[in-house]
Amino acid sequence: MSEQRQTKSLKFIRNIFLLVLFHLSMIPSFGQEGGVMVDEIISKVDNYIVLKSDLERAYMNYLSSGNSASSQAKCGILAQLISGKLMVAKAEIDSVEVSDALVDNNLDRRMQIILSQYGGSEEQLEQYYGKSLDDIKEDIRDDVKEQLTVETMQNEIIKDLKVTPAEVKKFFAKIPKDSLPYFSTEVEVGQIVRIPTISAESKNELKLKLNLLKKRAEAGESFEALAREYSQGPSAKYGGNLGFAQRGAMAPKFEANALKLKPNQISDAFETEFGIHIVQLIERRGNEYNSRHIILIPDPSEADIKRTSNSLDSIRQLIVRDSITFEKAAKEFSEDKRTAGSGGFFTDSQGGFKISVEDLDPVIFFTIDSMQVGDISKPVKFRRDDGKEAVRILYYKSKVSPHQANLKQDWQKIQAATLNEKKSRILSEWFDKARNDVFISIDDTYDYCGILN
Repeated sequence: MSEQRQTKSLKFIRNIFLLVLFHLSMIPSFGQEGGVMVDEIISKVDNYIVLKSDLERAYMNYLSSGNSASSQAKCGILAQLISGKLMVAKAEIDSVEVSDALVDNNLDRRMQIILSQYGGSEEQLEQYYGKSLDDIKEDIRDDVKEQLTVETMQNEIIKDLKVTPAEVKKFFAKIPKDSLPYFSTEVEVGQIVRIPTISAESKNELKLKLNLLKKRAEAGESFEALAREYSQGPSAKYGGNLGFAQRGAMAPKFEANALKLKPNQISDAFETEFGIHIVQLIERRGNEYNSRHIILIPDPSEADIKRTSNSLDSIRQLIVRDSITFEKAAKEFSEDKRTAGSGGFFTDSQGGFKISVEDLDPVIFFTIDSMQVGDISKPVKFRRDDGKEAVRILYYKSKVSPHQANLKQDWQKIQAATLNEKKSRILSEWFDKARNDVFISIDDTYDYCGILN
């Protein structure tokens, strides 16, 4: 390795534990409100271009993530943008294509994300950008196809890439001792969650209430006003409007009830896994439909919670008596999909079980703060992210005191960092080789970046 390359590698290593890999924005912007932004081409890769606005927008995203301003970071982002264009150009040369079906599916999902920012209202989105939804989709279609092409090429270049234990140790050994990160307290915490079964009587009360709201709407009251007042879902503040949805995107029962209706007709109350609804169909258009709803989320009674707590405590007793491991019990009995697959344990962004207490849910932190390592809590009631009440037990498996990074305690983190460094190196080597197959020019303003050196 040359001295220059080694210096660059060490700079990379110094920040590897805080590394955030740069990606092109998942939702391309359509313009700038309040006027036309003057733009210019700062790089060409065969027939593909990088605009100054592309670089500035990506750099602003980088800064908005809490990173400090840095010309080096800006150069790195520009290099990534040029690398992306190079991958698209090489894909064209190598006849690597992404299917129209994949592009359409990805485009539809992104449009749903964009629509959600406007309360699911197609009209608000069209008004904001001054163009139809179809025109907006057409505007970003090429960007979406390009991003999928880049992902396809990257996956092909680094597919099946792994690191050996020897590589992990060698990587760690290269990090200057005074640059090793210092980790705060970390813990291993698992949970087994049970959701109380709500009595039919409680559900019927909500269905009766919703059917009364249906009659009020049919008598002339605004469905949207009723949704704002009574609905318990996130769409309530938007009058219950959900916007256009592709068939198959919503819960099957919701879709079945919505599609039985004629425009402006309101369904009877029905249940899905999210709660009790009434839905009004606004419009059908091909394979899409526009609807609004009112949802009431049934809360379990004290008797429901008590019954669930008793059941969960029986599972706890089996674990305490070593009749079953916590991990096996979580996989068999927990109703929290996010943690059940990992044996009940919370994981970090790399899939590791050791979580910094700074990243732990405050409710969980204060619960284990009064526990000893190895303890399993009694069943405790809590409210899930979806607003539903549930009961759980917590297992406080281990605690790692604040420490400087080392192989014994932080193997998984260092292994992930090693793999990221290897991926970066492989992609860099690919770039150095592939750039000879295409024409690349970069505006003289960015000569200091040394991207083509």
